[in-house]
Amino acid sequence: MGLLKFIAVGAAIGYGINYLIKKDASGRSMLDDITDEASVWAEKAKRFAEEKTEQVITAAQPNGGYNEEK
Repeated sequence: MGLLKFIAVGAAIGYGINYLIKKDASGRSMLDDITDEASVWAEKAKRFAEEKTEQVITAAQPNGGYNEEK
């Protein structure tokens, strides 16, 4: 049973790699598109992380970052 599972997983990985590197009508593969957009995604992730870090810092301040009105 283990060998059958190993063969199935190997075939699925092989098919996935083939799908990613297969060229379309424009001569580009899905992998080409992903690598071209990786820098944009990294910048978005960096901005998101900075925003969340600021929120955590604000929440960690005394009074939880909330101002109490008297």
